Amino acid sequence: MRDDEWNKRVRGETEYERIDRNMLELLQELRVAQTGVQILFAFLLTLPFTQRWRTVTSFQKDVYFVTLLLAAASTAFIIAPVAHHRILFRRHDKAHLVSVANRLALAGLVCLALAMTGAILLITDVIFDQAVVAVVTALTAAVFAVLWFVVPLIRRVQDERRESPKK
Repeated sequence: MRDDEWNKRVRGETEYERIDRNMLELLQELRVAQTGVQILFAFLLTLPFTQRWRTVTSFQKDVYFVTLLLAAASTAFIIAPVAHHRILFRRHDKAHLVSVANRLALAGLVCLALAMTGAILLITDVIFDQAVVAVVTALTAAVFAVLWFVVPLIRRVQDERRESPKK
């Protein structure tokens, strides 16, 4: 059964009520993600102004810069739905807005996961040897990939297989 059919039958929602609920849920999720990315971004912005910055290697500077750009991209993607909403306000196009905001949020989460992994890489490279750096960075990336993307995608594929008509 399609999502809109399920919502109408089980929740008793109209299409407009479903879109409004989807928008509110998405905005709440973005508030949570926005806080995390803002804290990370603020941390990254302060690093070059510390005394220890003079001792970082070229590799660490490169990791820092890529991580900073990923955090900035994540911020842009996660906050973009707010700008879209303000510009498209009262245009009666909330379904489009929810669809676009969903894609922007996913892009923001990908960038955030990569930025957080980059921050872990940078910090572990400063304080540990290369073997520890590789293991910790790989585990960090794996945790984000599995928890944020693989697990929900597996569930989605399972649901779609259950719902698809058998031939």
